[in-house]
Amino acid sequence: METFDLESHLKGAYSSFPEAKHQPVIGITANYENIDATLRDRYYKQVIAAGGTPVIIPPVADSTVIVNTLEHLDGLILTGGGDHNPLWMGEEPSPRLHNINQERDAAELMLVRLAFNRQIPMLGICRGIQTLAVALGGKVSQHIETPIKHSQQGARDLPTHSVRIQPASVLHDLYPEEQIYVNSFHHQAVKDTGPLFRVTALAPDGVVEAMESTRLKDVLGVQWHPEWLGEDGGRLFRWLVDRAAEFGRAKQLHDRMLTLDTHCDTPMFFPQGVDFGRRDSRILVDLHKMADGRLDATTMVAYLPQPKAGETWTSVSPLPADTPTAYADLIFDKIGGILQRHADYIRQARTPEDLYRNKRERRKSIMLGIENGLAIGSDLANIAHFAQRGAVYITLCHNGDNAICDSARGSATHGGVSAFGEQVIHEMNRQGLMVDLSHAAESSFYDALSVSETPIVCSHSCCKALCDVPRNLTDDQLRALAARGGVAHITLYPGFLRRQGEATLHDALDHLRHAVDIMGIDHVGLGTDFDGDGGVPGMADAAEAIRFTLYLLRQRYSEEDICKIWGGNWLRVMTQVQQHKHQA
Repeated sequence: METFDLESHLKGAYSSFPEAKHQPVIGITANYENIDATLRDRYYKQVIAAGGTPVIIPPVADSTVIVNTLEHLDGLILTGGGDHNPLWMGEEPSPRLHNINQERDAAELMLVRLAFNRQIPMLGICRGIQTLAVALGGKVSQHIETPIKHSQQGARDLPTHSVRIQPASVLHDLYPEEQIYVNSFHHQAVKDTGPLFRVTALAPDGVVEAMESTRLKDVLGVQWHPEWLGEDGGRLFRWLVDRAAEFGRAKQLHDRMLTLDTHCDTPMFFPQGVDFGRRDSRILVDLHKMADGRLDATTMVAYLPQPKAGETWTSVSPLPADTPTAYADLIFDKIGGILQRHADYIRQARTPEDLYRNKRERRKSIMLGIENGLAIGSDLANIAHFAQRGAVYITLCHNGDNAICDSARGSATHGGVSAFGEQVIHEMNRQGLMVDLSHAAESSFYDALSVSETPIVCSHSCCKALCDVPRNLTDDQLRALAARGGVAHITLYPGFLRRQGEATLHDALDHLRHAVDIMGIDHVGLGTDFDGDGGVPGMADAAEAIRFTLYLLRQRYSEEDICKIWGGNWLRVMTQVQQHKHQA
């Protein structure tokens, strides 16, 4: 019997603590008609049944409102409704176009793009699948001409035509049949998914009935209306709520832990005049992408190309600089300019303590590194100079032998580390700089391991057992590195992940798992090599950093282990190296 006693209704909330278990928050876009923002109850009831907390999103085309809304969402449903204005696709209106909903178009297109950048799981329904396409590089037919009736007049919960599902798809995991039957209320449909989606279901007449992300994102669109199909339709809502729950857990973990990428080559793009403060499509790491991916810190390196025989430094230098040392200083100056212009949001970090302080103050961090000891020249005093500027490591060589050591892609000039290279390593130890052996020949690796008084690191290297290229580390190298307390950070350079076919995040996770099996969990991490040709589907830029965490959670890594992978192991070594400086 209904009661009108408020206290009895609140009894469940107040009788124990916490008042409610956490549920993923699912935003649902509202329709707009006349002056009313409305939502059919079937949408939010399906979300509740799936274990989510529904929130209605009004159609507001204000980026500030949208961004603040997305900060609180774990998942997003794009609902059905009227036609899209074809002008958004660069087309003039067809005579067969129905009523457009101008109030919704800009608001939802912005919402989708910003949610996509933030890795928020999305489910598009009817108009919603079309919104996904229009917002993310696809197109929609203004009117479909087909022998099948796609705008049924029967009851909404009545399936009226068949749909064939593609195998090896998320949809097929949810509906493990070749063919299902769906309801249908549309006269438009996706005609071009764009590169970010693939078709996963078709009607018998070839109309696109479902599509999903090609980039390992949790984004799925269906042309029918599952909210009306009871338990059958509920599978899609449970999928979204489950993905949203994972995403919510990953966000919470990123709030608690420090996330550090130990190698990016973004300064290579400085000659193009990139802007770190805007979302710049030319670079994979900028403030917007770091915020989207909830990445706390990145190590920007001054990369120095190694001149080949007969070449001079000035002939290969990307920017005007008379010497390699001057070039590294120039890059550090440019990074300093970024830090100065965006001081409210990002600061340099020289120590683990700096990183944690910046995170507490809600600022991102940049650490400095040098890729190629060529920057030292012939003067050991340059090591102290770069340490004073805040460099935390120097990669001893790159693709070619230098005065310090032989490269994995070199000519065995020294047979390993040179006599000068031994002096360099000792001075780096004395100055508290980490010795990085990524790119080094095996002989150089073992020489450095024996010479260095502190653990060495490989900031961006993969496993030779899984991809046999000279740049990767053998199992024996991994074991030796771990035995001396060092770390090897898996990189996302496709050619180091697999020899044939397209590399994805799954390959990077395979290399990580192999390194863990050989070295143990205390000696691994991630150095993406973003902007140095690093990046793969599933983690294509810094905005997708949180997807790495999502997949670690799916593979049952503990939160403690994820903290170690995301920088904890690296910072342990950095602390040892920097403490050695004070003891020397």
